[in-house]
Amino acid sequence: MFGANLRVLAAEYPSISALSRELGINRTQFNRYLSGESFPRPDVLSRICDFFGVDARVLLEPVGEISASGATAAGHWLQEFMGEAVRHVPDDNFPDGFYRFSRRSFVKTDEFVSGLTFVQRIGNDTYLRGYEPKMALAMQGIPASARAREFRGFVLRLEDGVGSIVTRRNGMTGSFNYLTRVTSFQNNFWVGYVARTVRENSASNRMTRLVYEHIGVDWPEVMLVARTAGFCSFESLPPFHQRLLQPEDPFR
Repeated sequence: MFGANLRVLAAEYPSISALSRELGINRTQFNRYLSGESFPRPDVLSRICDFFGVDARVLLEPVGEISASGATAAGHWLQEFMGEAVRHVPDDNFPDGFYRFSRRSFVKTDEFVSGLTFVQRIGNDTYLRGYEPKMALAMQGIPASARAREFRGFVLRLEDGVGSIVTRRNGMTGSFNYLTRVTSFQNNFWVGYVARTVRENSASNRMTRLVYEHIGVDWPEVMLVARTAGFCSFESLPPFHQRLLQPEDPFR
């Protein structure tokens, strides 16, 4: 199985000699691995797995099944489509730290929502987390505990901004967010939209504009935003948030 998997992985490379050099493995020994005549030592196996973005199951399971059941975006199946170039979001494009966000409410369309999101990097990947307003979950019949309200997502680098897939713990619905930086005095604002993964409903919107303001780790500001998070009127939002949300301009 390992030899068959290695042949699948190596097929993407035009030169076995060049590939074995990149891996630091003798060409003759590498051919033995390909033919199934030999198995690599643990340290060599680890080097091969790191290079191809797979794990030690490559010894026992077809590589296609490993990719499908393992790390989805980083797996072999999507590596060239959602690999390092997409998953690596430069810090200057979308810095770590806290963000104040605002948007129109999906459940109370005459009001707006203001809150906090925290962005962090773990390895080469970028993640975000935050909490839904208590009242928003209560209106949907969902427990308003902190555990139930928490949402998390991962961030992808896009041509003119960043996108993120976000959901609550074990949630069957979520949202897609898109943000692009806008010109501002401190260069710390992003605007875009959030789209919910729900069916069309004539009584509510599934998509609305979204504003992110990077406040870093300015703790007095972070605590102020945390204390006032939740539903609010448009007039109570910061002036530049109001300007970017453009509630009277139809979203297209």
